[in-house]
Amino acid sequence: MSISIRQLLTFSALSSVSTVLCVTLDGLAAQTATTAAVAPVSPWTPNVFQAIVLGMVQGLTEFIPISSTGHLKVVPEVLQWGDPGVAFTAVIQLGSIAAVLWYFWNDLVQVTTGAWQAVRSGDRHSQEFRMALGIALGTLPIVFFGLLIKFVFNEVYESSVRTLSVIAIVSIVMGGLLGVAERICSHKRSFENLTMQDGILMGLAQAMALVPGVSRSGSTITAGMFLGLERATAARFSFLLGIPAITLAGLVELKGAIGEMAGVGWMPLAAGTISAAVFSYMAIAWLIRYLQTQSTWVFVWYRIAFGVAILAAIAGGALENG
Repeated sequence: MSISIRQLLTFSALSSVSTVLCVTLDGLAAQTATTAAVAPVSPWTPNVFQAIVLGMVQGLTEFIPISSTGHLKVVPEVLQWGDPGVAFTAVIQLGSIAAVLWYFWNDLVQVTTGAWQAVRSGDRHSQEFRMALGIALGTLPIVFFGLLIKFVFNEVYESSVRTLSVIAIVSIVMGGLLGVAERICSHKRSFENLTMQDGILMGLAQAMALVPGVSRSGSTITAGMFLGLERATAARFSFLLGIPAITLAGLVELKGAIGEMAGVGWMPLAAGTISAAVFSYMAIAWLIRYLQTQSTWVFVWYRIAFGVAILAAIAGGALENG
């Protein structure tokens, strides 16, 4: 990889800081769960109009590096609708997957067929093979930690980690990291220069997105920029890397969402998913064009302002830290 020692050390240090932050938040959450006997709040079920709005929020923020999870938590709270819950949020992400599959279909066919031909011919140095292997290996961290949260720490996660204060603080921290990547890195490596190591390192960064407010696309684009990738290349590979993770998250939560939607029918779920697909496609197309000529500073300042606004609203009593 064409990456300087300075960039590598900076990326490692910042990744360590972010990891410590995640571990600290998890420890605080575990402590809260054991010392406070607070019943978890039941998610509210949106109607069709609300589901369309949430699908729009999901679509516009899933691939733009500003955190879809954070916005899907904050926007309903600001509108006084309630928390739609992890299950509904994960399932409408399937609309985002449909959009990214549609947009990157030719890339996916090229990588898949190229990797298969490389396996058959024994050419392990093929770029398609290395990219496919990088995506596969890069998906493992978020799958492992995601399943751990889902089946072991789900109650703690819902009651103590998915809070507005955590979203606000993490949004500010990740905005700062994106700013550092924008400031010190070269952004010269193109899509043709991607390696398997890029997939693994960006996959480790992707796992940080399990903390609300981190942003899956934000963490992977930031990591890609630290690795010297062009901004548009980092975004493009971030979207491809996210396909397995978002798909698996939606499928894992599908059964739970079916139970939650049983009382009101399928219309809200379908409306939210379709809305997410349409707005996700628009967001992908816009972001790639934007990053071909522009920097990421607008997202850096937005994320910092977003976090500060949430903390101010909590301090002022306009929002509850739930």
